Amino acid sequence: MSFTPVQSDDVAIATIRTLAADVVAKANSGHPGAPMGMAPAAHVLFSRFVNANPKNSKWFNRDRFVLSNGHACALQYVLLHLLGYKLSMDDLKAFRQLDSLTPGHPEAGHTDGIEVTTGPLGQGFGNGVGLAMAQAHLAATFNKDGFDLINNFTYVFCGDGCLMEGVASEAASLAGHLQLGNLIVVYDDNHISIDGDTNVAFTENVDQRFSSYGWQVLVVENGDTDLGSIYNAIAAAKQEKNKPTIIRLKTTIGYGSKQQGTHGVHGAPLKADDIQALKTKFGLPADQSFYVPQATYEAYAEIAKRGAALEAEWNSLLTSYGQKYPKEHAELTRRIAGELPENWQQSLPIYKPSDSAVASRKLSEIVLTAITPILPELFGGSADLTGSNLTKVKGTTDFQPPSTGLGNYAGTYIRFGVREHGMGAIANGIAAYGSIIPFVATFLNFVSYAAGATRLSALSGHQVIWVATHDSIGLGEDGPTHQPIETAIHLRATPNLAFWRPADGNETSAAYYSAITSKKTPSVLSLSRQNLPNLEGSTIEKALKGGYVVHEEDNEDLTIVSAGSEVSIAVEAAGKLKAEGIKTRVVSLPCWLTFDQQPQEYRLSVLRNGAPILSLEALSTAGWQKYSHEQYGLPGWGASGPYQKVYEKFGITGSNIAVVGKKVVDFYKQKGGPVVSPLFKAL
Repeated sequence: MSFTPVQSDDVAIATIRTLAADVVAKANSGHPGAPMGMAPAAHVLFSRFVNANPKNSKWFNRDRFVLSNGHACALQYVLLHLLGYKLSMDDLKAFRQLDSLTPGHPEAGHTDGIEVTTGPLGQGFGNGVGLAMAQAHLAATFNKDGFDLINNFTYVFCGDGCLMEGVASEAASLAGHLQLGNLIVVYDDNHISIDGDTNVAFTENVDQRFSSYGWQVLVVENGDTDLGSIYNAIAAAKQEKNKPTIIRLKTTIGYGSKQQGTHGVHGAPLKADDIQALKTKFGLPADQSFYVPQATYEAYAEIAKRGAALEAEWNSLLTSYGQKYPKEHAELTRRIAGELPENWQQSLPIYKPSDSAVASRKLSEIVLTAITPILPELFGGSADLTGSNLTKVKGTTDFQPPSTGLGNYAGTYIRFGVREHGMGAIANGIAAYGSIIPFVATFLNFVSYAAGATRLSALSGHQVIWVATHDSIGLGEDGPTHQPIETAIHLRATPNLAFWRPADGNETSAAYYSAITSKKTPSVLSLSRQNLPNLEGSTIEKALKGGYVVHEEDNEDLTIVSAGSEVSIAVEAAGKLKAEGIKTRVVSLPCWLTFDQQPQEYRLSVLRNGAPILSLEALSTAGWQKYSHEQYGLPGWGASGPYQKVYEKFGITGSNIAVVGKKVVDFYKQKGGPVVSPLFKAL
């Protein structure tokens, strides 16, 4: 196949360029330069290559498109409108306005046809790697001879900024190792970033860098007008089955504008006279805004028709597949629908207080071992900490290129290498693909390395499960560099992110139940290195409320509220206080987000009026003010040493917390007056 130009090509590209300029100008905000420069590549890609059905943006085998340089979203919105997605001309006119479908950067789940939320540079690049991994895995799992059911490509547009961000380097390195021939990245090499010419900070040889990663590197010298070369590069990229491809596309930012080739056109609207001159130059009426020639609409309607026909063909192939492979068909359609296997939760381990004390990272391994055979959609791994995170279930195969002899693409365990941020961005892409529940693992402290990706999981509603072990000073000898103090409050403060810090076996099972059933919320499971006793009074059902009374007393003098490895210390302290005649309730609060979602009546029954509430956690006390009158925790960084000694150093022992608790009780008795729950508020 070779490039065959058609009459509508030039007018369509002119439409994209001028419409992008109009969209940004009306908002008086945005980035017109990259959309104008990338218009030819976008047109060639969507008119000749992308298989998608605008009338059903969720068709499962569609090609995935990611705009990693999300500031250029005017380009994507214009394309979605022209192709006939649910995006009207009025929506384009409402660009960057409150509550519009065209926000300042693409948002998944908000605008029809947007696969992933991009904007923080490099994240979309990582998402693209995840989307490609998901396709490779599902193809290896479900495709059969004569049934090439899952064969889509992932196309990523990115700019200089994406390649400067370290997250893209991490993801690109792994993609090269994994030989993802279904991944095609178009790099807009326009030599401009916000600070001006990229020669001030970015002079590396990108071609050599990606070659060394194991990518195919192609170059298009003239991305402004040479449609044939753009076509040939994408066609060649599709032919390379054993390597991802990056196409270095040399373009002129803001092509056609008076400011073309300068950073002035990067992030500011064009002036009115410049837009008029631009339209005249490309043969469009200078006096009309938001003008789309009929020829452009007609050309894009044909592309949409092709997509609808492709989906119809695929649906009939899926039906035939069901007749020949009913078991696989049932499994695939279940997973596409996002349904879990019936009664899967019955495999979750249940514990009694007489069961031996076990580290919650080990309890996590026990859960994964129990549920993995029942939940084949679990697909994930660790950032080179498999033996510490305990995430690999015996008998599972590694996800690897078959040529390495280390596994195959049907394998479910991913070796992410030491790439936490790349891992997080990749997991978002895997989740966005559908029919897979991704899990990733590292030490809790190093989830901080992936903060940008975890934030986007929460913002986008991606169901990503983080297995975050070594979650406090309880990891001991590694010392302050590895002991998370502030990480928990950062994650707890993130909207729509469930941070679970289970105190024992039943709470760990509850954390997994919640993470696996929360389809629009990512979860971080904060797990201990040290052994934790199974608590009297803990159950999966109680823990699923996010907080509950683990030790009850009537007419109490004190309530201690805690989470994770400190709950058993709080229970020990309560026993010592009782011996002194001080009645102490203990509340376990494994997940703040889930607890906050419970009815107020329930929450006030757990953290009730009448006695002071003391919080206890071997982390920063920030945030605990919401649930307690007094807080005990870490005033600064941790310390290196055997974990029992470290706990003693900071006074987090049953004996010392009993002393602290008595001090709190005495203070509030002396103060006098009613003690009202901190949850009892007007707002």
